[in-house]
Amino acid sequence: MWTQAEVRELKVGRYMLIDEEPCKILSIDTSKPGKHGEAKSRIDAVGLFDGKKRSVVHPVKHKVQIPMIDKRKGQILNIAGDEIQMMDLETFEQFSLPIDEEFKGQLNAGEEVLYMVAMGKRKITKV
Repeated sequence: MWTQAEVRELKVGRYMLIDEEPCKILSIDTSKPGKHGEAKSRIDAVGLFDGKKRSVVHPVKHKVQIPMIDKRKGQILNIAGDEIQMMDLETFEQFSLPIDEEFKGQLNAGEEVLYMVAMGKRKITKV
C-alpha cells in the first residue's frame, strides 16, 4: 500500500519507494531550473529492509510513491538462532522475523518491541 506525492513535497527523514523498496530519505538536493527545463531534485535514500543506498533524480513536479508505514507493538515469544517468533499485541497474529545485527544479544523472550510493517515486510525498530 502506498500514496503519491510530488518530489517537491518530500522531506529528509521521510519515506519513499525506489525500485519497489521502501527507503528513508537521507538528503535532497534541488538544482535550479535551466533555460528550457525545470528544476530537478537528486534524492539519496537508504532501504529500510536491505540497508542499500539508492539515488534517484526526478523533476520537482514528478509524482513518486510514498509507502504506508505501520508502526506496531509486538511481544517476543521465542528466540531460535537468528530468528524470533513474535506476536502482534493488537491482532495476536504470530510470525517469524530475522534478527538484525543491531539487536543481536539484546532481545529476550517475553519482551515487548516496536516493529514496522511496510509493503508486506516487517522489521524490528526499537527494543
